[in-house]
Amino acid sequence: MMHRAALLGLACALGLSGTVQAQNDPASAALAAAAQIEEATLNLQGVQSARDRVKALTQTVQAFEAGLGAMRDGLRRAARRETLLNEQLKARRGEVAELLAIIQTIEASPPPVLMLHPSGPLGAARSAMMLTEVTPGLQAKAETLRRDVEEIQTLRLLQQKATKTLEQGLADVQKARADLSAAIAERKDLPKRFTQDPVRTAILISSTETLDGFASGLTDIINGEIAESTADISAEKGELPLPVLGLLLRRYGQADAAGIRRKGILVATRPRAMVSSPTAATIRYRGPLLDLGNVMILEPQPDTLFVFSGLSEVYGEPGEVIPAGTPVGLMGGDVPEIGAILSLSSEGTGTDRSETLYIEVREGNSPVDPATWFRTDNNG
Repeated sequence: MMHRAALLGLACALGLSGTVQAQNDPASAALAAAAQIEEATLNLQGVQSARDRVKALTQTVQAFEAGLGAMRDGLRRAARRETLLNEQLKARRGEVAELLAIIQTIEASPPPVLMLHPSGPLGAARSAMMLTEVTPGLQAKAETLRRDVEEIQTLRLLQQKATKTLEQGLADVQKARADLSAAIAERKDLPKRFTQDPVRTAILISSTETLDGFASGLTDIINGEIAESTADISAEKGELPLPVLGLLLRRYGQADAAGIRRKGILVATRPRAMVSSPTAATIRYRGPLLDLGNVMILEPQPDTLFVFSGLSEVYGEPGEVIPAGTPVGLMGGDVPEIGAILSLSSEGTGTDRSETLYIEVREGNSPVDPATWFRTDNNG
């Protein structure tokens, strides 16, 4: 597993590059993720129950996703800085050649020759004074060039070392995700409010054509009665984190390229990103539905549903009451190669966030703007 020292070294290197501001510093993010990974690794060593293992692995995956995101950002910043410095040096090629020629002339001329002047001692004195005034400027330019060249060398070394760390990190997070899936499958100690009837569920799915129709029929797919819930998260309204790390792609009611307006929001995520429950909730449904792909429907409180669709994998069983932060699935897609991750050609286009999670919130069986519940500012 990628250890803290690797991220620490990367963070220090990124901090020394001088290309980031403190408030948006990949180095700080990498350090924070390193601490989380270390804590999660220690927690894994002492866990006994499947629930504790799920919690520890969840922390590990979250730390990796945050740390790898910071590494991507930092390496791209380093690449941008190197490109800028190279362009500046190329643009100043004539100036550099002239400066080197002057320095070489001064260094090659013997001191007695430098002191001679056709107009005699007075002219020599004036020349010496002019040389004294010019020399600091020449030295400053030479020092600037030296720093730029050294920074380019440092940035190249940073990218070589950090790329290896990133490769190992990507492999480790994939393993952590696989371990997490296995641990969730072994978890048997969560409370359950109801048991789903698979026959009734299949009938409801086959007879409904919309999410509205399916959501309104959820109570019909239960064996027996559903236990009452007194959960109340109204105090958290507007402050819940999005269930996945990503960028808000489309707001509630905003038309897409085809002119279709949906009653939810769309979040762009990286491939294989983990989706978690933003609060304690009951799993009302999980599985494929209509043309929405895999769907997870959570009930955080009576008469309120959170609908997440577009997942590749879904975790948990209907009826289970899960704690806040519990993983409920993974996004799909293939993790790109290192070269594609670090490429600047796609920077700012969002192509590294190729997956989309659709989020809908329903109150009393009617959709409402998810922004009334979730913080929809971009969260990476």
